[in-house]
Amino acid sequence: MSSTHLTQRTVAVKPITVPAPDRSGDLQVKVTAPLSGQNLPVIVFSHGNAWSLDGYEPLVDRWAAAGFVVVQPTHLDSRRNGIGWDDPRFATIWRVRIADLHAVIDGLDNLLIQAGGLETRVDRERIAVVGHSWGAQTAGALLGARVLDADGVPGEDFSHAAVSAGALIAATGAGDTLTPLAVEHLPFMRPDYSTMTTPALVIAGGKDQSQLSTRGPEWFTDAYHLSPSPKSLLAITEGEHTLGGLAGEMVAETTDEDPARAALVADAISAFLHDAFKLNDAAWTDLNNAAAASDGTWSIASK
Repeated sequence: MSSTHLTQRTVAVKPITVPAPDRSGDLQVKVTAPLSGQNLPVIVFSHGNAWSLDGYEPLVDRWAAAGFVVVQPTHLDSRRNGIGWDDPRFATIWRVRIADLHAVIDGLDNLLIQAGGLETRVDRERIAVVGHSWGAQTAGALLGARVLDADGVPGEDFSHAAVSAGALIAATGAGDTLTPLAVEHLPFMRPDYSTMTTPALVIAGGKDQSQLSTRGPEWFTDAYHLSPSPKSLLAITEGEHTLGGLAGEMVAETTDEDPARAALVADAISAFLHDAFKLNDAAWTDLNNAAAASDGTWSIASK
């Protein structure tokens, strides 16, 4: 696992408001980027439940140091908005989350200008979406996944033509084994991955036991197994839902704190995207070789 000290200097700009006229409240984002470099690829990141643009620095800082411009919106479910399950807006937040990512991508030029002249340094042909937990389901929609209704009929296609790769961390699995809690409050957690054709890396922890499914940790590998190729799966044997502390060091929900594990997740996504974008395949090749020699603590599969 990688825990290399970062030497590339980066800069972050926040908050930047993105036009979203039909949204309840402003859509604000944070942009993190390397101080130098041209033709930089873009990662649009969707946070997990209750988080905001101020989280996930263990991921974002490493991605920016690796040469990505990272855009982090704050979704309506952020704890700073105080929207609980009993709020009438909650039932549609999953759709607003997806709309947030579309608004970011569609308004990319303007927000890059506000971020300090980044519009001249970005490669608009290389845009990825990445998400963790609820954010993974959100990002998956832009990669082509759909949501099944109560009768098992796939819903609307939310894929975005500008997105050419992605990564899903601890993504919702198939919804036929949801717990009563999830059925009552989160009926949209029924993804259909059969239409998720965009190249993606799926990351799952071997000790990630969700309270929303009656299945075990393998539930979080469905996005890999149930989607068409090309896909890759990074399985981390001892990883729990926060995979070492992705949202931040020593945050309350991090039960498996391990900075090296969080760094592995970040670096695997950077390596995968550099390969998917045909920028450089060396890091992804090295990571696959390291996985083969890892004594089973983590593994990579591809199809």
